[in-house]
Amino acid sequence: MKAVVFDAIGSPRDVLYLDDVPVPRIGDGEVLVRMVSASVNPGDFLFIQNLYPEPKKPHFPRQIAGNHGAGIIDAVGANVALKPGTLVAFSYYNSWGEYAAVPAEWLIPLPADYPLERAGQMVNPITAWDLLADSRVQPGQWLAVTAGYSSVSTMVMQFAKRRGINVIALVRRSHDRLDLKRLGATATLDLSDLKVGIREAVMDMTGGAGLNGIIDNVGGPASGELIRTLAMGGQMVINGGMSSERFELHNFDVLLSGVEIRANIYRYFFSPPVEADRPVLREIVDIFGQPDFHISVGGIHPLAQFELAVANSLDRADLGKQIFRM
Repeated sequence: MKAVVFDAIGSPRDVLYLDDVPVPRIGDGEVLVRMVSASVNPGDFLFIQNLYPEPKKPHFPRQIAGNHGAGIIDAVGANVALKPGTLVAFSYYNSWGEYAAVPAEWLIPLPADYPLERAGQMVNPITAWDLLADSRVQPGQWLAVTAGYSSVSTMVMQFAKRRGINVIALVRRSHDRLDLKRLGATATLDLSDLKVGIREAVMDMTGGAGLNGIIDNVGGPASGELIRTLAMGGQMVINGGMSSERFELHNFDVLLSGVEIRANIYRYFFSPPVEADRPVLREIVDIFGQPDFHISVGGIHPLAQFELAVANSLDRADLGKQIFRM
């Protein structure tokens, strides 16, 4: 089978290549998934660069890239209740190939007619759902989201809109390809066109109330300024680090406002779904599958075009999510 693989730690631009590898064998409790769709995500690049802790480590030679995707069950091992022909999504390993062997407990069953471009990126709506919950922002309060055009951020906005939460979307530069206010942003803050400081702009947008929560995908000096706009008891949830710069805080920036700064780790990155998760997962799957829930797909590629998919994801995130179709 064809797969995008790597034999060394490094930049995805440098170490990935397309190769023929054996179709994986399955054991007890495992299924063989014939892949139909997989997304390209920042976390995939961190895996290729070996930046995750154990056990999320590559194994050489020919480690198959990709951690998230969807496919149709082709075969099942012993002690598996799921049936061949079932469409499933998963976050595990080896999704950038034509087949993947996955323990059954990691699978999320989907309706047979579920849109494949959505099925392959279930990691994003689940992440957005959890980020919004972790922010603890209530209806009528204010939430700021950085990297406003990113897939996860636009999904946070749509979930927030359904709950009556005000959202300020921070973007590096505004463009016309995506109307963030239509998706749920109450206001957009263009960092390339600021006439005043971030704190002053946010306080003006919120009528002096300040922020109740921040979902930060970027980091850098702007994050420090945002933290200083948090109201008493506000939350900052860190979900990424696109900026190479750091932010600085004084202890009193946190202490005197009772601010909490926490990390979000994707709930299924190190452990599989549990039975108690199933009702929430069904709700997320249902909402994400609705035609009026916007997804921004920037390109659909065969595996042979992995270089273009990776380059677009790294350099042109504003285009939208890059998807492999097998």
